[in-house]
Amino acid sequence: MSMEMMKTRTPWCAPIKVKHGDVSCRSPGGEYYGNVMGSSCKIRCKKGYEMQHGHAEVVCLASKHWSGNYACREIRCPKLQMPVNRGYKCSDSSYLNSRCEFFCSPGYNLKGPNTVTCQYHKTWTSGESICVDVDVPVIKCPNLKEKTAEPSRLTARVTWDTPEGKDTADGILTDVTLKGKPPGHFPEGLHKMSYTVYDRAGNKGSCRFSVRVRVRRCSPMTPPDNSFMKCDSDGNNYGATCEFKCTGGYELQGSAARVCQYGLTWSARKPTCFIMSCHVTAMNINVGVRTASGLLDQFYEKRRLLIISAPTAANHYYRFQMTDLQHAQCGLDLRHVTMIELVGIYPAQIGRIRHRLIPPGLALQLRLLLQISHNNFNMVMIDKQGMDRERYTYPITSAQIFTTIDTWQGRIDEMVQQQEAGHTCQ
Repeated sequence: MSMEMMKTRTPWCAPIKVKHGDVSCRSPGGEYYGNVMGSSCKIRCKKGYEMQHGHAEVVCLASKHWSGNYACREIRCPKLQMPVNRGYKCSDSSYLNSRCEFFCSPGYNLKGPNTVTCQYHKTWTSGESICVDVDVPVIKCPNLKEKTAEPSRLTARVTWDTPEGKDTADGILTDVTLKGKPPGHFPEGLHKMSYTVYDRAGNKGSCRFSVRVRVRRCSPMTPPDNSFMKCDSDGNNYGATCEFKCTGGYELQGSAARVCQYGLTWSARKPTCFIMSCHVTAMNINVGVRTASGLLDQFYEKRRLLIISAPTAANHYYRFQMTDLQHAQCGLDLRHVTMIELVGIYPAQIGRIRHRLIPPGLALQLRLLLQISHNNFNMVMIDKQGMDRERYTYPITSAQIFTTIDTWQGRIDEMVQQQEAGHTCQ
């Protein structure tokens, strides 16, 4: 037997064993042996596997080696791409029939198929899926409910910090915007505000809050009869002051002003205005004040003044004037006129308001303030507003005095009221 025949019948190459596959061989002479020189073997991978590398058919060579490499490997789909804000979990990596389930990062929702499967032809089941930001940003508004206006004001100072929004997705937000009145002074009433913020996906987050400003108020007050009332601020809010003045022919009795207090009650008692008549008791004048202006201020908007000055009580003009006025007291009272006498030269001078004496020093201040000479007879007429209206260096009759005063501002209204009340000197 020749050597060549020996090679074709004797096992020559190593037997082929393929994991996850089948081998079908054929020798040149058709013998049973499949690994003799010249034998040809076909390799078929089992279902779910494919040739990893090499050839599907190999030949046993004289070198006792097969003509190529061979191996079966499990079919594998391409590795899935990791999209933004998304992840996945697979049952068997990327091998055939592996099922992969997608999930999104916090704040995102999956849009599209939530699973894919690796197919036999090494592709994933079709279907696009993405993670979209659908969660709205979270923003919390200030917890403000009620504020009380400050004393004598109709507003309250309201402040707060601008809230910050929070996003469950990428955390990127637009600026927080306010709708409504910004922090500052708020008037009385209910004020509604809101804050809004957007995330990068356009989702809108908002919150609302309100604050009510209350003004503490006393019960409404009306002026006494025959008077008018002037109030500052809003009239009856905490800290507001109301002042009262009687109309012509009436005298104020009680406090000239009332204040709305914190306990929502008015200070003092409600004053009254009583009718001034010819027989009304003289005003309670304080002659112990230190200055002439302090003395005159007591008459402001209440009485008119007739000031008569003379160097001595024996002055002819002075005696004539006082004699004429002896029977004119009712007319003076009817016109709300108080007479002040200044007689003598300092330090021997005296002053008098009816029966009340004015200290010499105060009498001197009064002459200096009104620029009245102490060397001659002078008569000065002053209205209720403290204006120097008329001056005389000689006596005039009481009728002339009354006629002059009756032309002054406010006197006409007084005459109408006195006539309606029946107050005359007849």
